[in-house]
Amino acid sequence: MNFSPREIALTAVFASLYAIGTIVLAPTSYGVIQCRVADSLIPLSVLFGYPTVIGVTLGCVVANVYGGFGVIDIVFGSLANLLASALAYKLRNKPLLACTASTLVVTFIVGSYLWILFEVPWEFSILGVFVGSLLSMNVLGFALIEGLRRSGIVRGE
Repeated sequence: MNFSPREIALTAVFASLYAIGTIVLAPTSYGVIQCRVADSLIPLSVLFGYPTVIGVTLGCVVANVYGGFGVIDIVFGSLANLLASALAYKLRNKPLLACTASTLVVTFIVGSYLWILFEVPWEFSILGVFVGSLLSMNVLGFALIEGLRRSGIVRGE
């Protein structure tokens, strides 16, 4: 895959925004009950494609190193972002479905290991991640997609 200078710049922007947004909002970004506002960038794969996919994945690596929950969070949290954003890109013609699919991917991957790290029931972990992901991706992420499209800044593919 050959990236243009524009795509490399977009990748760096998404990685930076994701890492900074997660770290600055740390009280809501880490824990068994979490709302990562930076996850609202994941559905933007619908508009920006692979620069978003790679950017939110790299940004998650940085954010999860900072978070201090270890290798499990760094590897599986980043994998969740990679799969969620790649799936959103594949579903780009159906943005609401793309947001929902991303929410479910992050919910089940992240929720399936946080219960171990925090020693809480699995269902509690899933619910804690699901509510935050729903707000970040389905509400804020979808609003970002629609706002950027309606503004004329981005047309999508």
